[in-house]
Amino acid sequence: MKIWQKDASKSSELVEAFTVGRDQEFDTQLSRWDVLGSLAHTQMLESIGLLSAEEYMQIKRELIAIYHEIEEGNFKIDDGAEDIHSQIEAMLTERIGENGKKIHSGRSRNDQVLVDIKLFLRNEALEMVSLVEKLFNQFQLLSETHKEKLMPGYTHLQLAMPSSFGLWFGAYAESLVDDMEILLAAFHVINKNPLGSGAGFGSSFPLNRTMTTELLGFSGMNYNVVYAQMTRGKTEKILAMALSSIAATLAKFSMDVCLYMNQHFGFIRFADELTTGSSIMPHKKNPDVFELIRGKCNRIQALPNELAMLSINLPSGYHREMQLTKEILFPAITELKQCLEICTFMLEHVEITPDILKDEKFAPIFSVEAVNSETLAGLPFREAYRKVGKQIADGTFIAPTELHHTHEGSMGNLCNDKIAKSMQQLVGEFAAEKFEKAIQSLIENSL
Repeated sequence: MKIWQKDASKSSELVEAFTVGRDQEFDTQLSRWDVLGSLAHTQMLESIGLLSAEEYMQIKRELIAIYHEIEEGNFKIDDGAEDIHSQIEAMLTERIGENGKKIHSGRSRNDQVLVDIKLFLRNEALEMVSLVEKLFNQFQLLSETHKEKLMPGYTHLQLAMPSSFGLWFGAYAESLVDDMEILLAAFHVINKNPLGSGAGFGSSFPLNRTMTTELLGFSGMNYNVVYAQMTRGKTEKILAMALSSIAATLAKFSMDVCLYMNQHFGFIRFADELTTGSSIMPHKKNPDVFELIRGKCNRIQALPNELAMLSINLPSGYHREMQLTKEILFPAITELKQCLEICTFMLEHVEITPDILKDEKFAPIFSVEAVNSETLAGLPFREAYRKVGKQIADGTFIAPTELHHTHEGSMGNLCNDKIAKSMQQLVGEFAAEKFEKAIQSLIENSL
């Protein structure tokens, strides 16, 4: 019997299978957070007199036992359970009797899934921060290590100007800084407590929402109970925008890698064990890892639109379509984390080709340096431009042998230290320790 049923009448099996969908699969990922939400909620219920001290102690002991079962991998959602909320309440009722049914006072399942998802997404966002920071650090390390090694720069995929590996790797490091800015903005939206909104219209119980906000380590709450329900779908979409930004950086970098590994470029390479071959062409070294990163991350960039299409014409209040956000977003989070991890690993083993620009075919990219040199010597820029252009056309152009780039962000002044400082400041604003401490305190105080 479902927790929402009024009598023993059964739902159609076909209707039940369709409406439950893949909830059991994805709700397993919410199990830990559902228990923590219930711990905070029941502690609050005891504080306002809706649970006796004895009832609360009995409930919290069993909730902690279930929490440890989840942590140890000994938890599963029964086939007959509709969702994680039903499962936890059923387990409590089975183990401690009627008191297990009291944890739902002042809550709706809509209310529960909201806080579960917020807690889950907060944790996933913090894990994403760690992975982005590791990749950022690897980009910065490569930028500093190879800052003296030149490579061609391209516009329109045509030879443009001299660049460097330091400049190239550093660009993607700074791109991740902007991505982290967007992730932080999404995190601020995630880190607000919706618990206590009920079905979206509050409760006549004297709930203490400030208390649950503090217990769960949220920075604030979604105050208006109608709006708290409206954040379902919106929160996921905002996080998806942040994920799509990170994915865009990875996809672009992966495209560069695939291009620069091509034999006609030959700027970088990876060991045989990090590439794949061909079943009939023995010379092949395919960039499969980066092709898959590119493909997965291109797909992730479509997430905000997919979530928008799911909710674009819905009025306020809860609607069952919101259930589908889990199967859209949860796998994408996992895939992006995997992409970040494998990209960092691959870059730990990248090999750089030295002296690329010594090849005569790259001589024209020094034309701007020649123009600038003539201009510094007193020739008007446009005249210098025409002079060097004629030399190139006549075949008399001699490429300069030295580069003098000194301004901020150029090859000779990468400003990696300033970029690193920006990233450190952003990471610090997530205050991960604060949330970990709050959750740990909730568990320990419930023992």
